Amino acid sequence: MLWSLFKILVFVALVALLAFGAGILMETAGGVQITVAGVEYTLGALQSVMALGLLVVAVWVFLKLLTLLVATLKFLNGDETAMSRYFDKGREQKGYQALSDGMMALASGEGRLALTKASKAARYLDKPELTDLLTAQAAEMAGDTHKAAEAYKRLLANQNTRFVGVRGIMKQKLSEGDSDTALKLAEKALALRPKHEEVQDTLLQLQAQAEDWAGARKTLSAKLKSGTLPRDVFKRRDAVLALSASRGIADEDATLEQREQAIEANRLSPDLVPAATLAARAYLEQGKKRNAIKVVKKAWEAQPHPDLAHVFAEVEPEETPAQRVKRFDQLARMKPHHDETRLVMAELHIVAEDFPEARRALGDLVERAPDARALTLMAAIEKGEGADNAVTQAWLARALNAPRGPQWLCSNCNHIHADWAPVCEHCSSFDTLSWQRPETPELASATGAHMLPLITGTATAGAVVVPEEAEIEDLEAEEVTSEEGSDAAPEAKN
Repeated sequence: MLWSLFKILVFVALVALLAFGAGILMETAGGVQITVAGVEYTLGALQSVMALGLLVVAVWVFLKLLTLLVATLKFLNGDETAMSRYFDKGREQKGYQALSDGMMALASGEGRLALTKASKAARYLDKPELTDLLTAQAAEMAGDTHKAAEAYKRLLANQNTRFVGVRGIMKQKLSEGDSDTALKLAEKALALRPKHEEVQDTLLQLQAQAEDWAGARKTLSAKLKSGTLPRDVFKRRDAVLALSASRGIADEDATLEQREQAIEANRLSPDLVPAATLAARAYLEQGKKRNAIKVVKKAWEAQPHPDLAHVFAEVEPEETPAQRVKRFDQLARMKPHHDETRLVMAELHIVAEDFPEARRALGDLVERAPDARALTLMAAIEKGEGADNAVTQAWLARALNAPRGPQWLCSNCNHIHADWAPVCEHCSSFDTLSWQRPETPELASATGAHMLPLITGTATAGAVVVPEEAEIEDLEAEEVTSEEGSDAAPEAKN
């Protein structure tokens, strides 16, 4: 509004100035006398100024006609490009103006207008590397994917724009869900521009989704060499990829190479819990118990985790409950106040039927962080110390409606996973799972299969004891009907 008003004021001022100047010239005496063929012409001051202006215009027109005449003479003498150059100057001006307008429309989010300007620029300019790029981006913004694909394919013909074409088609295939084709295009794009960070990240994610761990490790190395990835992050993700390549270690058909990859993953990132558990089991398969214990201890010092406790129990599967409590003191002394340490030691003391010590190990966990596992352990302690069934059932009732506690959570989409995985099953993000409590905790399931993972000394390696499903169902029925008499307390078995 102010700008329009300013322009109007300037226009009025110019008109007033011209009128004032014309008035002065009309009142000025004298003028210009011109004699042509004996005839004398006298021009006043105002007429002289107007004549001068007409003379300037006439000279400009004369020079333009002279330029056209020269171009015509050259054309008649065989120079065919002279005439075309003369007319092409105007076409280029129109083309570049349309190109500029199209880029402005694109930046403004006007896809249809940008597409119209791109078509006009393509008619006037012989610059397909510019007009095709504008056409492709404008078509994408306007939702015309077919036209965009055609423009990207034309860009493939020029070596200078080949990367842009490959990348554009790759992004289209990703949006269409064609991951296989997108993976091949990402590999070609990276070969053209090895240091392009976006292509590196896209290729790495696609290779992880396709479980091409060897290829993903090469891409990760390329990111490190190009300086787009810090070394500490590289070591962590390289360990994740090495771990992913060795996930078959728990199978009977696991190869020596898979075992070595599990050990390598743990070497690259000792605090990565899944790598530590697989490496420890690989050492146990080789009969190297001391190495397995060392791996578990180092990982436990970084982050106590139930899987580490299970592997530590597998080191000596035939020991008595008392022997197991004594051996697990090595882990407990590393992180004595950690919640996982308290839970594991409480479980072991319950198995050893030392219920007062189990209560001391559990501490204030049932008040401070009452999840299903802690509350179920408290029910087992009450049962072991001879409390009434009503007390035990009250703890179990709380456990049934309590959150499960820490789980494998994706930091990108907050999706909860039952087991660790290199790629989130919900959002396909790479290396985003971490062991933590969800902000919106998941409630314990009715079966309670995860509620009380008591490590036993007589069962097979990794075995756990959980509340009987029938007992949980009896408890649920008792809550609904308010009937008593069902003994729902879990019994710890050796």
